[in-house]
Amino acid sequence: MAISTVSVTGLSTFDIHSIFNDRGIILLEILFQVGGLGIMMISTAFIIFSKRRITLRQRQLIMADMNQPRLSGIVRLIRITFVILLWFQIIFGAFFSIYFYYRGYFDHWRDAIFYGFYQSISAVTNSGFDVTGHSIKPFAHDYFFLLTIMFLIFIGGIGFPVLMEFREWLLYKRSKVKLPFRFSLFTKLAVLAFIILFVGGTFLIFLLEKDHLFQGSSLSIKWINSMFYSITTRNAGLQIHDLGDFQITTLIVFSLLMFIGCSPSSVGGGIRTTTVAIIGLYLYSFLKSEDNINVFGRRIDNDDVRKSVVVFMLSLGMCFFCIVFLSATEKQPLIAIIVEVTSAFGTTGLSLGITGDLSIIGKITIAALMFIGRIGMLYTLMLFIPKETRDLGYEYPTEKIIIG
Repeated sequence: MAISTVSVTGLSTFDIHSIFNDRGIILLEILFQVGGLGIMMISTAFIIFSKRRITLRQRQLIMADMNQPRLSGIVRLIRITFVILLWFQIIFGAFFSIYFYYRGYFDHWRDAIFYGFYQSISAVTNSGFDVTGHSIKPFAHDYFFLLTIMFLIFIGGIGFPVLMEFREWLLYKRSKVKLPFRFSLFTKLAVLAFIILFVGGTFLIFLLEKDHLFQGSSLSIKWINSMFYSITTRNAGLQIHDLGDFQITTLIVFSLLMFIGCSPSSVGGGIRTTTVAIIGLYLYSFLKSEDNINVFGRRIDNDDVRKSVVVFMLSLGMCFFCIVFLSATEKQPLIAIIVEVTSAFGTTGLSLGITGDLSIIGKITIAALMFIGRIGMLYTLMLFIPKETRDLGYEYPTEKIIIG
């Protein structure tokens, strides 16, 4: 439960609503901040606010924790991102409190405020824990609420550097002195990958469920539901239907989206969207017989391509092994195990209800997946690979082999 909370996954082995009191839920909200924003971000923010000096070693730890390639601008990124996410939680927490009360979702102001702020924190940190016993199913037909939740999930999952660059862009637009400004390749690639995955996921879910689970609903409800599940399966784990009501094909699509996850340097897990984007661009350039991967007027470094391939292959192999392993140790349907494994690795929290029924070894396996999915496969490998490699001083002759 602790790993699920600090990795903002949302999987639970028991019914939180019937066991946790209000103080327990407040504790969950605090742990959401630790897991979503990261220990390094929170501790650095306190150092900044207390006006103490940040050492070089601390900056290096922040760089690793935030998945940043260089030291410059690290502290500024921490400060701005922390303030942005905190303000989003406060503003939308107050908004949800008023909205819940006047729309009649809660009869008392105390409950409206309590669950309004919980919903805001849960959406921004993409936690996905169900503390009411029915997730957000009562809001299934509330278009405005669902669109607002989708926006907050986007804010938490698009990546901290992207948020900072959008802030810089807004300041640039308002400034009278027009200094040179351009979005980084990371921001362009992260946003492009998000749009493609969001639109593609929406169309797939709509086509698969329009005559099944969504049958009988209006066309607008079908599209809203498809949009919601396209974005929530990438990390948030909130749901407005019972997951078991979906077709197996749709659950496989959900599993694929959960495996991909959110952008790097965000509150999410998975292999990350830029990894999939680079692999897709690599395949495209290979089919065009191009030596380099060029996009948005920039060339992607070969080292980033190798890292993407390694992350993808190792993550896929690890999830496949865990699925096979749990299929042998647990008496659960295969599709339920697939959803559980990808949900844990993507720190999503969606489940077909088998988490509490897993054996001890099964729960340990899922906990390890949540941990690796949150910190990232690349940085997990860095724990076991030596920092310095020995240079042999020579190269072996090249020899061709038959492929395919």
